[in-house]
Amino acid sequence: MADVKYTQEHEWIRVEGGVGTIGITQYAQEQLGDVVFVELPQVGRKVAKGEACAVVESVKAASDIYAPVSGEVTEANTGLTDAPGDVNAEPTGKGWFFKLKLADKSELDGLMDEAAYGAFVKSLA
Repeated sequence: MADVKYTQEHEWIRVEGGVGTIGITQYAQEQLGDVVFVELPQVGRKVAKGEACAVVESVKAASDIYAPVSGEVTEANTGLTDAPGDVNAEPTGKGWFFKLKLADKSELDGLMDEAAYGAFVKSLA
């Protein structure tokens, strides 16, 4: 099974092989409300860990999506262009944003596992 890690900015990354699929968490989509627009990174773009590389806009606000690790964008979920509501419906499923070929797998070590992320979210309440 793929390992899922989380950031303090509420992104998740699911790594399979050397590629990570990235999206926002259930908590993040709940805070945003109804997603109405998504701006995705270009395939081939190289991003650094922590770099803003996508945008999600809701009826409440616009938020940057940050790269949880460094790498090269290999795929963008262009289906979100026509159906941004998929981010609300399935934030950890068909609402993913983009895929990255990891530049350095050790960067995953600084991210939270599901239990640590759950505790982090509880601390925000």
